Amino acid sequence: MSASPMNPTTSTGTGITGKLSAFRQFCTRVWALSAPYFKSEDKWKARGLLLAIIVLNLAAVYMLVLLNDWNRVFYDALQNKNEAVFWTQLGRFTYLAFAFIIIAVYRFYLTQLLQVRWRAWMTANYLQRWLADHAFYSLELARFSGTQQTTADNPDQRIQEDINLFTTYSISLSMGLLNAVVTLVSFVGILWSLSGAFAFTLGGTSYNIPGFMVWMAVLYCVVGSVITHYIGRPQIRLNFLQQRYEADFRHHMVRVREYSEAIALDKGEPVERAQLDTRFSTVLANYLALIRKQKNLVWFTNFFGQAAVVFPFIVAAPRFFSGAIQLGELMQISSAFGRVQDSLSWLVDNYSSLAAWRATTDRLTSFEDNISAAAQQTRAQIATNSIADSQNPATASGTLSASDLTVSLPTGLTLLSGVALQASPGDSVLFKGPSGSGKSTLFRTFAGIWPFAKGRSQLPPETMFIPQRPYFPDGRLRDALAYPEPAAQYSDEALQRALADALLPQLASRLDDSDAWSQKLSGGEQQRLAIARVLLKKPSWVFADEATAALDEVSEKTLYEKLQAHVRAVHGGMVSIAHRPSVAAFHSRQWELVKQPDGSAAQYTLKESTLPDNALPPTPLKST
Repeated sequence: MSASPMNPTTSTGTGITGKLSAFRQFCTRVWALSAPYFKSEDKWKARGLLLAIIVLNLAAVYMLVLLNDWNRVFYDALQNKNEAVFWTQLGRFTYLAFAFIIIAVYRFYLTQLLQVRWRAWMTANYLQRWLADHAFYSLELARFSGTQQTTADNPDQRIQEDINLFTTYSISLSMGLLNAVVTLVSFVGILWSLSGAFAFTLGGTSYNIPGFMVWMAVLYCVVGSVITHYIGRPQIRLNFLQQRYEADFRHHMVRVREYSEAIALDKGEPVERAQLDTRFSTVLANYLALIRKQKNLVWFTNFFGQAAVVFPFIVAAPRFFSGAIQLGELMQISSAFGRVQDSLSWLVDNYSSLAAWRATTDRLTSFEDNISAAAQQTRAQIATNSIADSQNPATASGTLSASDLTVSLPTGLTLLSGVALQASPGDSVLFKGPSGSGKSTLFRTFAGIWPFAKGRSQLPPETMFIPQRPYFPDGRLRDALAYPEPAAQYSDEALQRALADALLPQLASRLDDSDAWSQKLSGGEQQRLAIARVLLKKPSWVFADEATAALDEVSEKTLYEKLQAHVRAVHGGMVSIAHRPSVAAFHSRQWELVKQPDGSAAQYTLKESTLPDNALPPTPLKST
């Protein structure tokens, strides 16, 4: 069960039963997130490190038991003014302390090493799954389709920060709990034997309570844990929201940096400042609410901790002053009580960390659910659409075809229904229609990435798409040009020739320059670089979505002539989305989206015609 972002602490019931059910669900989520690493290809190193950390924790507790016994002997020597025992015990303390230091150092080192290795594995796993099956694309589509409440926000933050917090808290809290349990088991017997019985008379009846200090420690800590839970419970939701608001604020600053030129040209700084102020105000408001809840918890935990210092002395004082026990035993009782109380107070001492861990687990669980759902949806869409491969006769011959194709928006609105179309090698098709009619969406359907389509579509092999907003990775120009293939596959001569053919000769000498090319180059230069990528890789088919919209007519004519000459030379084809009438001169056929009357099964129908310079008769496409 994934927790909703708006209510991360929702349980399935009320009262004790509901709380137990919610706790079981939380444990199940933690196990589901943790188990894959310890069953992975790195499992033996992971299990070995975990075992070593457990052994070191047990050794640390054993050292505390020895130090507790040392307290008794040392303080008895002080009370009895026994100098020989005093110096002997100082020597014993030296090697006990040295052994404890060694254990503590390696326990810290191996714990950090396990955290780093676990984080590295989880990060690699989530990156692979986020980028596979177009999950990253499907998640963004869902976010902007009116279903944001059920979609994981800020996947970058969840992979970068939430995984780090999850691994850190999982190891530190689980080892802390193990340490508390072992310490409790180790010291409760010591405290029981030292505390003696408490005898009292009530209503003429005498009572005798053995191990009185143990029962007082249990009562003290149970009351403290219950109060801590009710005081600190709101922190779970506030921690969940804090991580989300911080990520939203950071994400908007990244967008301002990416679109700095457009914002500057529009003089949009006041608007961006207002939006950033609004987001940061939300961050601060939630953080202040979290601080107030933490302050209430700090008030109680500090009172609780300070009272625990004197509590064992108050309870054991009558036996000390009566002579029943000596100073060494009193100090040993205090030390043992402190260890038992610390163990039983684990919830009190770690509640803020537990709240943060719970919030992080809920965020990762919802992200896990959304990645799995997005990948499953993409695989189902591909299976439904039957995207053909190169072994299919249609695609092997280089033909673009679709049959019974229905394309919808994420909102459920149907754009096209029952469309059949075909383009063969040698064809050059101009795709027209009103803005927002779904031309780019049909391209996405051809590419097999649009999850809201049904039917069959077959894409020719060796196909390249030029999107409206081409992507160029930051780094060397040669890597941006060859993307997504390694630049080493192409010679400098081939790279430079592609740049020159795309009217970018000034960049030919800058192949090894590193920059943020999406910000460095103008819109027209970016479009020419995208066309240079096509001329470099020489695909059979080119799908161009407003690929020359930012170019002047002379540059547009030159580049379309080069693209047309290329696809003819390799016996391929070209499909272009464009609004400029001048682009029609480079195409022989036209697909046009025509608005249908209200009440029709789809918003548009697809019609084909030959362009004026082509002698072929128009061939209507089937559409329902």
